[in-house]
Amino acid sequence: MPDAPARPAPRGREGSVRFRLLAIALLPTLVILPLLLGMAVYRWNAKFDAALISKVNGDLTIAHQYFARILENTGEHIAALGQSVRFRETVDGAPGALPALLEENRRRLDLDFLYLLRADGEALAAAPAFAGAPRGDWPIIAKAMQGEAATGVDIFSAGELASIAPALVERAELELVPTPNAIPTERDAETRGMVVHSASPVRLADGGTGVLVGGILLNRNLVFIDTINDLVYREASLPEGSQGTATLFLDDVRISTNVRLFEGRRALGTRVSSIVRSAVLGEGRVWLDSAFVVNDWYISAYEPITDSFGKRVGMLYVGFLETPFTEAKYTTLITIALAFLAITALSVPIFLRWARSIFKPLERMAGTISDVEGGDLGARTGISGVNDEIGRVAQHLDHLLEQLQERDRQLRAWNEELNARVEERTRELRLANRQLEATTKQLIMSEKLAAIGEITAGVAHEINNPIAVMQGNLEVVRQVMGERADEARTEFRLLDEQIHRISQIVTKLLQFAKPEEYAGFVERHAPASVVSDSLPLVQHLLNKAEIRVERDDAATRLVLMNRTELQQVLVNLIVNAIHAMPDGGVLRLATADRDLDGRPGLVVEVADTGVGMSAELLRKVFDPFFTTKRKDGTGLGLSISQTLISRQGGKISAASTPGEGTTFTVWLPEAA
Repeated sequence: MPDAPARPAPRGREGSVRFRLLAIALLPTLVILPLLLGMAVYRWNAKFDAALISKVNGDLTIAHQYFARILENTGEHIAALGQSVRFRETVDGAPGALPALLEENRRRLDLDFLYLLRADGEALAAAPAFAGAPRGDWPIIAKAMQGEAATGVDIFSAGELASIAPALVERAELELVPTPNAIPTERDAETRGMVVHSASPVRLADGGTGVLVGGILLNRNLVFIDTINDLVYREASLPEGSQGTATLFLDDVRISTNVRLFEGRRALGTRVSSIVRSAVLGEGRVWLDSAFVVNDWYISAYEPITDSFGKRVGMLYVGFLETPFTEAKYTTLITIALAFLAITALSVPIFLRWARSIFKPLERMAGTISDVEGGDLGARTGISGVNDEIGRVAQHLDHLLEQLQERDRQLRAWNEELNARVEERTRELRLANRQLEATTKQLIMSEKLAAIGEITAGVAHEINNPIAVMQGNLEVVRQVMGERADEARTEFRLLDEQIHRISQIVTKLLQFAKPEEYAGFVERHAPASVVSDSLPLVQHLLNKAEIRVERDDAATRLVLMNRTELQQVLVNLIVNAIHAMPDGGVLRLATADRDLDGRPGLVVEVADTGVGMSAELLRKVFDPFFTTKRKDGTGLGLSISQTLISRQGGKISAASTPGEGTTFTVWLPEAA
């Protein structure tokens, strides 16, 4: 009876029905829903931040348009004044009234200065009166001199402001206030002024061209900045608690702002953070992001302001306090999180109860199946009184287990019978396989010998013809030379010996190629007597080496084979053994009765204690023309021996261990 199957190892959580059902019940609530909620919150947060950036970008657009309108209106007002009838009449008829006219219009147009220049740069009139000579190389003045009205923003030094209107110097000067995150500076005050600078060409009384120049100083110009703030951040445009701000910067210094350092004091003289300065003034980019403004975080928008020379000289800023929006965002997120936790706390117990009603019966069925796998075929679930799908499955499982128990009994009986049949067939297949392997080896060897035999036979016959010619011509030479042939007796002897050697090699090749043509008379022999007759033939080789011969003649059976051929095989094996022991050793010659594959026969063993052979050499020793004796060997001895033995139905094999020696075994069938 075969062994019971091993009980499977307990499964981990990933293989548990309980775990899977709990995962199915809780995964949507505890994993998927939080992930979806997190993705939605992340998306909402990104949209929320994008909406804030979009709003502040729109606010900056309004501020930019208002600032551009200030420049445009200033230019239009000055151009209109220069083209008015009253201005022309005063220039042509009463030049002395020009200062009063300019002062009147300066006040009416809310300009900080207004003056008239000739084409050569001489000032004809100014309001207020000049304290020095005005600078005349401004690009907008140069354009006006060429007949084109121009308006832009220019930065006036303290000296340039003093030369136009000394009162502007005090208004422009701002004490710098240390500001967190600003770049370090050694300055303690900003004395320059940012001016809306406009120039328009006019006709003078002498028919020449003049330039009417006016400007508005933006330093401390709170009406300008408050107007921007009122336009951008009207009442109720921001949530409660937030505050909109607007600022005009000269370089990185706030020269006009409604940002407060504390209640009642504006943050004039404070400076922008280094990161904003680098992006806007350094790179010329528009900043749309959160930024630290004086003492709090604001959703901010900054854009660079360029003067008439094309240089970035300041920034226009609008923004609103970030804290109310952040608090509203976090309040919303906390509300969503608390709502999710409350829903989860109420729904999870219900899901667990439903899951338990499913996995409890399933676990009992799994336990029953494990008991059956462990060898207890009598195990049953015992679930009854449950009328749902799981209950029906449990009852069906019990019925199947009863059928399984009966089938197991039948299968065990059939298994024993099948094992007996398999054992018998296996023995037959092993025997057939051994016979097939032996036959395959013999077939391969026969094919190799046949192929090489054809080649060697052709070569041998072709060599015989030149040998005969050489022998004949050698005799002719002797006859021609006559008595003088004795002078070359040694050379002739050497030629005869070498021709005879070639003839012997050719004979061996023919004997290898067509052994049946050289076979002699077949008779019965005792192997021991053939061994004894072979030893005298190799005695001269034994005498040259210190080799001791051991005999063990135990064979009682006779072999049917030509005596000369058997002697040739034994002599070849003994000579090979002697060559393998150049420093002496033991040559063991033994005979014994032995059956092979159920056939009676005997073996002759030739063993030496010589150098031995590697497995690679041992596989090649019977190949024709393979020899380890580089000068003296032809490589045909063992091949011919194998052919002679195989022709008699025998078998020759070799076994060798490097450094210990080699044993050749010749098996021959018993003579009938």
